[in-house]
Amino acid sequence: MSFDALARLGEGLAALKSDHLERRRRLLDGPQGAHVVVDGRPLVSFCSNDYLGLAADPALIAAAHAVLDTCGVGAGAAHLITGHHRLHETFETAFARFVGKPAALLFSTGYLANLAVPGALLDRHGEVFADRLNHASLVDGARLSGARFTRYRHGDLAQLDAQLARSTARTRMIVSDLVFSMDGDCAPVDALLDLTERHDAWLYLDDAHGFGVLNDGRGGLTERARASERVIYLATLGKAAGVSGAAVAAAQAIVDWLVQKARPYVFTTASPPVLAACLQESLRLIGTDAARRARLQTHVAHLKAGLAGLRCGTPMASDTPIQPLLIGDSGEAVRLSERLLEQGLLVPAIRPPTVPEGTARLRITVSAAHTAADIDRLLEALHAC
Repeated sequence: MSFDALARLGEGLAALKSDHLERRRRLLDGPQGAHVVVDGRPLVSFCSNDYLGLAADPALIAAAHAVLDTCGVGAGAAHLITGHHRLHETFETAFARFVGKPAALLFSTGYLANLAVPGALLDRHGEVFADRLNHASLVDGARLSGARFTRYRHGDLAQLDAQLARSTARTRMIVSDLVFSMDGDCAPVDALLDLTERHDAWLYLDDAHGFGVLNDGRGGLTERARASERVIYLATLGKAAGVSGAAVAAAQAIVDWLVQKARPYVFTTASPPVLAACLQESLRLIGTDAARRARLQTHVAHLKAGLAGLRCGTPMASDTPIQPLLIGDSGEAVRLSERLLEQGLLVPAIRPPTVPEGTARLRITVSAAHTAADIDRLLEALHAC
């Protein structure tokens, strides 16, 4: 007797493959970095978010070794039971100080944080206003909060202003990526803050791809946004910071409320304290090693200049380490990615539903760990295509 639901899954998987939308996990051996071994092959990777090359940095590895004997591996419990280690507390204090906010809260992942914040601060009497290109975790967090979910066209502040003006919600929250992960452009922070003040709203900014890279590493917040009690700031810590987790920084009362009411924080085991020790060292390096960011920006400028006049795709405007190459057709994007892979270059093809229909692209990400020769090699391969 056939199981129809399972059969439909098989049909769906076949359709994904036929439409060039099937994804598969590649197998990494050894540490993350600009040069990796994937599926048994040495490759130059242009698909990692390890923007500063910290994921395998000796200083972070040494920080882990230094505390393993005294704090062990697992946290063993949720933060509100016995899982909140002194190392977690120390990092939260240092992070808040670093980004210029009164307090901070450490989460196990950015996805959990983005589920937690709207869910704790909003209910069915609230309304979320979200940029249409926000990360999936922000979309899910808004929907699960129970609040009304309203989206505005990417970067269209006039439409957002009109939506806010029509809202009758008791509590309003604008939610936006700070650096958009697939386009590489930045949100207009102060203009969004203007709208929150005009319409009495929160502003929740997800700076997954700006923290550690922009503004001396402190991320994409403006000084005005740092000072505003309306602004809630998220930085993920598995990208430029090179480790894992995420931190939310905001007014003390907001952080206190999240500790009490944020279900993804309250009802999950704390992250291993050894990771907090590594994050503390990462924060030190981000704050003191300006040479990494300078090298990264040199690579970004090198790549952008070299992509000019390319015939196999259209470079998208970005001044961040995310340098998308718009292809359009998913099949063409996959074929170009495969041609680069044949030449030892790992560049992912990003396709719907991650990006809108008709905007498949190569998402090229640059790291301080790359060399100028790595960038030249990629450019030569792209121009040859």
